[in-house]
Amino acid sequence: MKATLQEVAAQSSASAKDRLEFDFAYRMVTPVWLFDIDASRILLANAAACDIWQAESEAELQTRDLSVGMSKTVQNRLLQYQTDFADGATFNEMWTVYPNDAPVSLDVHYSGFLRNNGRFAMLCEANLRQDITPENIRSTEALLHTDVMISLFNRDGPPLYMNPAARTAILGSDQTLSDLFVDRRDYDTLMFEVDRSGEHALVAKVFTNNGLRWHNISAKVCADAATGSPAYLVTANDVSDLKIARDKARYLAQRDQLTGCFNRTYLKQIVHDLGQFQPQRCALLFFDIDRFKQINDTFGHEMGDVVLKRLSDRAQEALSKLDLLVRLGGDEFVILFRDVMDQDEIIAKVRKLLEELRIPFRHNSIRLTPTVSMGLTFFKPGQRSLTTVMSEADIALYASKLEGRNRLTVFDDALGAAAKARNQIEVDLKAAIERDEFVLHYQPRVDFATQKILSAEALVRWEHPTRGLVPPNEFISVCEETGLIAQVGQLILERGLEQVDTWHRNGIDLDLSINISPMQFESCDLMDTLGRFAANPDFPAHRVELEVTENVFIGDVEKLAEQLREISALGYRIAIDDFGVGYSNLSYVSAFPVDCIKIDRSFISQLPTSGPVVALILALARQIGARTVAEGVETPDQAAWLASHTCDEAQGFWFYRPMPLTDLTATLEA
Repeated sequence: MKATLQEVAAQSSASAKDRLEFDFAYRMVTPVWLFDIDASRILLANAAACDIWQAESEAELQTRDLSVGMSKTVQNRLLQYQTDFADGATFNEMWTVYPNDAPVSLDVHYSGFLRNNGRFAMLCEANLRQDITPENIRSTEALLHTDVMISLFNRDGPPLYMNPAARTAILGSDQTLSDLFVDRRDYDTLMFEVDRSGEHALVAKVFTNNGLRWHNISAKVCADAATGSPAYLVTANDVSDLKIARDKARYLAQRDQLTGCFNRTYLKQIVHDLGQFQPQRCALLFFDIDRFKQINDTFGHEMGDVVLKRLSDRAQEALSKLDLLVRLGGDEFVILFRDVMDQDEIIAKVRKLLEELRIPFRHNSIRLTPTVSMGLTFFKPGQRSLTTVMSEADIALYASKLEGRNRLTVFDDALGAAAKARNQIEVDLKAAIERDEFVLHYQPRVDFATQKILSAEALVRWEHPTRGLVPPNEFISVCEETGLIAQVGQLILERGLEQVDTWHRNGIDLDLSINISPMQFESCDLMDTLGRFAANPDFPAHRVELEVTENVFIGDVEKLAEQLREISALGYRIAIDDFGVGYSNLSYVSAFPVDCIKIDRSFISQLPTSGPVVALILALARQIGARTVAEGVETPDQAAWLASHTCDEAQGFWFYRPMPLTDLTATLEA
């Protein structure tokens, strides 16, 4: 509850003991008064003091609430006095008071006056200053109210002077200058430079009444005006907020926000600096998370973030202080090993890291065993650009992917030559798309029951201007890695649909199966093209079978199911290619509109050993009403086994090899 004016006056009223001890002041001609710091009221005052305060009487002066209009700086200064009075401190300062709002400048001697309640009041003895100029008054007021902390120190002793701002910040009046610094090295640096050049400034962490803070400190050699002895004038500003903001900005500029790893920008700077100052060999490890997209698609991006953080934490724990962990983006990471003395030691260290990263972990109810693929290269800073070094590590990483993932590959010249050849293929492929150098060959599919050709599969070939006809095994993988497969796939699709339309108009009853890559499902071109052809009432959409691999079912299954239903509604048929070796899941076989299952050639090549698996696939197809096609039939024994187990169709070298359109036409007419 808020105290009334009468209650405050009662609490701050002078006791008999106060009056007895103050009695000497009534006989003095010097203005003397007793100020209650807690209540901001004058308890007792002699006649000279009443004159100074322009009061009619002591009683009238006692009624004044001096907290009205008092600045926060003055309030803090008075509380400092009160604290220091307990240690017997006294003060001589020039103050300006404002009786009836008129400024009066005084030299005041302050001392502590212990009251009955155990708290110190302030005994004030004043001398009126007539000789002070306005400039002196203003400079004194500025020194009192400024937020700049100003102190005068002996080299190894307590402060000789502190302005209110400094007194508020410093823990105690007995602290030496060195006591202020959290890190002794900052103090040593300051003193060394001051002694050498007379002044110095730095930003340092210091102990204050508000905890650890950052101060911008400036120190100069000077003399104590009172004694003439050597001293140091120290000024300081609290720059903690600015320092924290700058540190945060620097952190954000150098770090990845999700994992806390350093980023690509910082890596570039470090490698540049190493090139300037460090001749020793370094190593750069490039790694990414195997099938990370599958993790995101299956469990969600939140789980993907968990995997990134878990693996980055594990990697950081396994590294030394000299090693630098960098997240480039996505699931790609780099580790820079500085000052490599033993190449085999680094390789062993990386292999151990590979093992630690694939330790299973559980998040909520999900248990994951992530693996990574790694590429490692060695280099000397300054001799090769970071771009070149990163490219070498990336080439080695790519080799790890080709070898089955979850492994380390160290870059060598052979890998570099292979990568150069692959890059040339990529360049040539882009030109081939522009020049329309792709043609279709066709491999017939034979009906086991009638031994007739019912359909054919469209297979792409590349008519290279200098190499001649290039088979797909030499360029399709590059198309998939570079994303060119979507463009090549679109060319194959349109050319295949046009061929089906031509056959239909010429009275040729032949179905055509066309491969669709997973990447094509992510493009609107697929549905636009299928819809455009199906919109023609004379186009035989039922003659077109679109082959998709099981890997296409990784991701947003509901979205894919909707796409497949739309394709089926347009009249096209759906076949699952290479069944049994990809993302096999019985649920999608029955849930999606599947018209045909093509058994992967790896099972056919192992017949009759693989007979139980093939029989199971045949039974599954019969249950859902889908036709079956055996891929890669190359021997009469394989063909006989499949025919005896009611497989519907066969495709392979035992029957027909892929052929150009002219040969297919001749075969059909024979």
